[in-house]
Amino acid sequence: MIRRLSQFIVCIAFAAASGGALLFAQAPGSAKPQPDVLIFTDGERLIGHLESATGKSVTFKSDMAGEVTVDWSKIQELRTASSFAVIGQNVKLRRHASLSQVPQGKLSMTDQKVTVHPAAGSPSTVPVKDAAFVVGQPEFEKAVNQKAGIFEDWTGAVTGGISLVEATQNARTFTAGIGLVRAEPTESWLNPSTRTLIDFSTSYGKVSQSGLPTIKTAIYHADAEEDKYLSLRLFGFGQTAFDHNYSQGLDLQQSYGGGLGWTAIKTAAAQLDWKASFSYIHQGFNVAATNQSLVGSTFAEIYTRKFNHGILFNEQIAATPAWNNFNAYFASGSATLAIPVRKRLSLAISALDTFLNDPPVGFRKNSFQFTTGVTYALK
Repeated sequence: MIRRLSQFIVCIAFAAASGGALLFAQAPGSAKPQPDVLIFTDGERLIGHLESATGKSVTFKSDMAGEVTVDWSKIQELRTASSFAVIGQNVKLRRHASLSQVPQGKLSMTDQKVTVHPAAGSPSTVPVKDAAFVVGQPEFEKAVNQKAGIFEDWTGAVTGGISLVEATQNARTFTAGIGLVRAEPTESWLNPSTRTLIDFSTSYGKVSQSGLPTIKTAIYHADAEEDKYLSLRLFGFGQTAFDHNYSQGLDLQQSYGGGLGWTAIKTAAAQLDWKASFSYIHQGFNVAATNQSLVGSTFAEIYTRKFNHGILFNEQIAATPAWNNFNAYFASGSATLAIPVRKRLSLAISALDTFLNDPPVGFRKNSFQFTTGVTYALK
């Protein structure tokens, strides 16, 4: 009897183990997701997963071919097993907006038309040319519903350079800069809401020789700006800036103002902004008798261009006439070219020209800097 009981217990244990393994193998969470299928007009087929799409092209990742980007015109058929959101050309989306205007569900595409099959309700069809963006449904819902913290989504770069000379004259020159940008939201298919910009740059140098006075150069600039988009391209902004230029006798120039901006060009490769503001400016010079407070306007343009191989060009021009003293105008212009060297490191070549029409006696109106250094991209 003991022997039969032992055999019975062993059988029960074996059955339980087998059943548990079978249940584990069939657990829904461990099932491999079904692939998406893309068929070209020549009949070639790719098996993998749709990543995203725009009104012009599709990005598809295949286990065999890797990630490929294909024009819609070259696709005969597309079927997805997972759900996507199709955002139309004329749909204006902001965070926390109603999602009823965006069809969501599994996709099928034939005859250059995308059909969205929702989990509930009737399918809807969108011509390929009218589908501005196609994004995964989980990413879409997360982006629309989330609220980013103040310390999130910052991008920018840190730049530094140094020059040392040991000879009859001893020369030391240090340059540094940091530029930070926080644009919300970060997704290109959502309408812009806010943008924060913070910049700081410095150039400090000394040239010394025995028996002669030391020659010093010290130039500092810091600014901050907060933009609020009123439409897709129009934005209002508030800004402040601080400048010190030893070479022009300027101890500290403070500027506070606000105005309107217009994004004239905005593509994946380039952006051009025009800005006009009304400002209060206080200039403090090393000759106190020349200190003054001004009321003026700043007219500026900012152009950014991305080239092949990650090369980035940035150019800015600003001019500020003063309305209570027509002689106290000033202007600045800068250009920077960043050439990637390795991963996040780039070689930065930059030029900065500042013009101050009313410096103290003995100082030149113009100040020009040309610097090279290494830039590290923060994100």
